[in-house]
Amino acid sequence: MSNPPYVFIHPMLGPDDAWSAFKTELPIGARSPELLARLAGAPELAEFDQRLPWLFPADSHTNALLKLGERAVIVFDAETTAESAEAQKNLEAQLRQARQKVALAAAPAVKLPASGTWDYVVLGASHARSLPPFSMHGMASRSVVVVTALHTQNDRDWVLANACTLSSGEFLLARTTTQKADMTRLKLLKLLTLIEGDANTGDLEAIFREETKLSYSLLRLVNSAAMSPRSPITSFGQAINLLGRRQLQRWLQLLVYSDPNNGQHPTPLLQKAAARGRLIELLVPCLGIDPALENPGDMAFMIGTFSLLDTLLNMSMGDILHQLPLPEIAQAALGSHAGKFGALLAAIEAADKRDLNAAASQLTHLGIAAETYLDAQLSAISWAAKIRPAN
Repeated sequence: MSNPPYVFIHPMLGPDDAWSAFKTELPIGARSPELLARLAGAPELAEFDQRLPWLFPADSHTNALLKLGERAVIVFDAETTAESAEAQKNLEAQLRQARQKVALAAAPAVKLPASGTWDYVVLGASHARSLPPFSMHGMASRSVVVVTALHTQNDRDWVLANACTLSSGEFLLARTTTQKADMTRLKLLKLLTLIEGDANTGDLEAIFREETKLSYSLLRLVNSAAMSPRSPITSFGQAINLLGRRQLQRWLQLLVYSDPNNGQHPTPLLQKAAARGRLIELLVPCLGIDPALENPGDMAFMIGTFSLLDTLLNMSMGDILHQLPLPEIAQAALGSHAGKFGALLAAIEAADKRDLNAAASQLTHLGIAAETYLDAQLSAISWAAKIRPAN
């Protein structure tokens, strides 16, 4: 029996930039009802917000998805082969009769459906932007409109102005800083250098005394749902005492991605960095890392979280690494995707760019089973989804 193909999970953004849905995708031409059934039965799924929908491809449909009720949205392609058209039509009829949520992935070459005939309509950004004025508003009046393949902030701005409820987040990877940070890039790098250089508590506290908003953001972050302390953490010293230095370092790594203003706005780049760090950490046992490496999980988490610093700081990774002295293994992974950590990071980045065939090939080369990768994604994304600053 051949191994099942990989399933990739992509959080979708709502109008407020929060993760508001999750879309599962497979490499071109691949089907995997087995893994979708595994996902539907995964205990981690109970940890996600039960109100948020999951979009699944119809050609990998399994009856196990029915247990998810309205959370499961089955996506049919407007363009389909003659051989599968009849089967897809029958499945659509069955799902509609069972009152399951159904979606149409529209295609430029196929006429758009009448308004309200589908619960969800999924369009690529270029397709959506080519439509006549107000078409999106008309669709959005009776269907949830989902737009994918947003490669620039301009695409995202257009989506928000045209009544689209959900969008994919590829634009985050190329996004230049749109909010003016209240710390200079130099201070961000100085903080990270102190963290990775095992600086003493006094040196770190000095940074936080200089930047009161930074201290405020840290406390909001460590009091988030992902940490859930028994009682609120109210000072930097208390954070060190309660969390321990190693755990605190992780939160400081994520802190550089936090909202530099009042901490109230969702920060999807922070959650993406957190999910990457946690995913690589969870997959460390599959990589065959040299046993001599101390704390490989910490190294994995750092590589994952720091892999988006170039986007955050709008600098090349080479320039960042020149100013940020990191262990050689991290330098190699971040700078040139070298080593096993680097190869895994390359696979994750390929998946984020929707080059799913390349991502699958790299994961196979690393010996990571599709089931293992799916389970790790669920766990990592579930954890990162809880990182919402406490009020």
